[in-house]
Amino acid sequence: MKPAVILLSGGLDSATVLAIARDAGYACHTLSLDYGQRHNAELAAAARLATSLGAVEHRVLRLGLGDFGGSALTDASIAVPETPTTGIPVTYVPARNTVMLSLALAWTEVLGGRDIFIGVNAVDYSGYPDCRPEFIAAFEHMANLATRAGVEGAQLRVHAPLQYLSKADIVQRGIALGVDYAQTVSCYQADLDGRACGRCDACRLRREGFRAAGIPDPTRYAAGA
Repeated sequence: MKPAVILLSGGLDSATVLAIARDAGYACHTLSLDYGQRHNAELAAAARLATSLGAVEHRVLRLGLGDFGGSALTDASIAVPETPTTGIPVTYVPARNTVMLSLALAWTEVLGGRDIFIGVNAVDYSGYPDCRPEFIAAFEHMANLATRAGVEGAQLRVHAPLQYLSKADIVQRGIALGVDYAQTVSCYQADLDGRACGRCDACRLRREGFRAAGIPDPTRYAAGA
């Protein structure tokens, strides 16, 4: 089995990507980042998912993006929007995917692998610039220029299998692969037990995805959500 590094946030999308990579026959090494996000419930969810979806190894790295702030996800003084917004929202974390992919790239090279998986999406998403296909293609190009593996002829690949899928398509794909979405946490401001607020952009997209897929929403919501 070829090794692959899967970025695993603990949310719906990354759980589906892990299931896809496993189904494709990869030995999955999952990587989560404690980057100063508002809650640790998603990290606990990632650990559960790594186990239930058969990861070979799961690691969590501490990454101090919260030291910079600049995002509603890393700065408690910036409110998480609870209604749809236009443009790039304040929940965008500057350079998050660039840094996370760089760390995944380092681990991939150490493992002797060629494949990185990430759950970015450019259809039902919040408008983050580092979720676009152009970014993924540019990072893959850089990875092959900047590593010993790439220079010595290995073709490193960044897989984004959800890139062009709707949230409903993602849910249906995951269900077919045995993902238990009750274990996932997508909410930007989940409580300590991982219960979702039901109001933020992530909750809205997730709830609509289950509705459009015709599948009961297994999300645990906080009282009144």
